[in-house]
Amino acid sequence: MKMKIAFSLIYRMDELPMDKSLYACNSCQHKLCAGRISLFTSLDTQQLMQVMKLIVHKEYKKGELLLYEGEVRNDLVIVNKGQVKAFRNTVDGKEQILYIFSEGDFFGEKNLLRDQASNYAVEALEETHVCIIHKNDFQELVKQYPDIGLKVMEVLCQRLDRLENAVETMGTRTVSARVSSVLLEFADKFGKESPQGIIIDLPLSREGIANYIGLTRETVSRKMSSMQDEGLIEMIGNKKILLLDRAALEKSIE
Repeated sequence: MKMKIAFSLIYRMDELPMDKSLYACNSCQHKLCAGRISLFTSLDTQQLMQVMKLIVHKEYKKGELLLYEGEVRNDLVIVNKGQVKAFRNTVDGKEQILYIFSEGDFFGEKNLLRDQASNYAVEALEETHVCIIHKNDFQELVKQYPDIGLKVMEVLCQRLDRLENAVETMGTRTVSARVSSVLLEFADKFGKESPQGIIIDLPLSREGIANYIGLTRETVSRKMSSMQDEGLIEMIGNKKILLLDRAALEKSIE
């Protein structure tokens, strides 16, 4: 496992001098970061400003670890900008990617109710800004605004669905179904509509995708090349894919 220690910028809004509104959250590029996070969509502007006072901001470079496997945290970490991967190493030393967290996603939720060691590590895939709320502060927010707690439950149910689908995919589905499934997942989360189709900014390399769906890098590369030959996708360099026939990919996983 990589053991690179992150040297990060950190500050808390209520520790800043003078008029805090002048800062407008520099770490979040002068945008009201709490308002961009799905957990807080039920709050009005005044309530969001109260949330902002509780937030600590940190920045990580690509490759830095935000969380170590086995670490016990006492806060909730929300991705404000960038992308990170949650992963763990298998007994044979291979990396298994569990989740890709991007803008608005969060982790550390297990410690909101009890202290529990993380069963995965989290690494920045690119420059990443996060908003951190201490467990006690977040618990008070949930008491005051119950909709936040319901949103956490909704997201956790979605993650459980994703893990259940991943187990099914690795156990029974074909290579074609696995690759199609992950491309559709990335299209929904990272894709942008274009006249030709859906342009997907891939959050992972070919090796990363292989670690995400339980295949080898060579198998993933061969299958993507085959899909391109069939006119289903068009590869644009190593980091972008144009999805040309979504219906065909959906049919392949039925």
